[in-house]
Amino acid sequence: MLKSVISFAFATVVAASSALAANREDVKSFLETTGFDVAIESIAVGAGGAPSMLGLEGNEFGKVWTELTEQTFVPADMVDQALDLLEERLDQDLLVHASDFYGSDLGQRLVHAENLSHLDDDDLKQIAGRQIVAGMVEAGDPKIEYFQRMHVAIDPEGLGLKAVQVIQVRFLLAASRAGVIRQDLDEEMLWAQIEENEASTRRAILESSIAGGAYTYQGFTADELEAYTLALEDERMQKVYQIMNAVHYQIMSDRMDALALHLDKLMPSEEL
Repeated sequence: MLKSVISFAFATVVAASSALAANREDVKSFLETTGFDVAIESIAVGAGGAPSMLGLEGNEFGKVWTELTEQTFVPADMVDQALDLLEERLDQDLLVHASDFYGSDLGQRLVHAENLSHLDDDDLKQIAGRQIVAGMVEAGDPKIEYFQRMHVAIDPEGLGLKAVQVIQVRFLLAASRAGVIRQDLDEEMLWAQIEENEASTRRAILESSIAGGAYTYQGFTADELEAYTLALEDERMQKVYQIMNAVHYQIMSDRMDALALHLDKLMPSEEL
């Protein structure tokens, strides 16, 4: 059950792949051109929020948490894994299609903005983004529609949320077994709570995505964002994103599993 969503995503990707696989050098260029290498490296930044799943703060574990995450979420290793997975699953035609768009003048400006956004503090980005959205709503700005459509286009089946839920449940159960949290957790109960809150979670994710888009793409015109939206809604680009999403969540899952194996080393810093 716990790996089913991620496994399904990869099975779908494999079924959709053509016989003409991409070669590794082209995949390397693809990573840089699309900015997917920065997105993969940013998984390490997100690792700092893992304790919040446990109702804790990373600084409660002091130096041990920092060292453990640095050893587990090594950016170069994650990019190498992404190369391996993409080389196996991304065919040459799809690679060329995505690279042509992201290699264009507009595409490179978008990638630059996205790369910078990956490095910004998520909380501050959300605050600023929501303020921008409020102004757009008041002005009747059409960009909001494009942010909504972009959100759907990059994951039309909503598999990203399911993948994250799988990762969270597995991490919580591992933390409970390791004694990092004292509460005994029941897997079925966790899934019941997740399913009960899923509708509100999806709404919150959409609102967060719109705010993130407003922040990230504030330097782009409505016409440019319309062009980007149409590019993302292209069937070939959606296949590319299906593959990239599956790779992203596979790497995240593997690293969180590796981190979970060492949770028994963690104790609140005052007890170290």
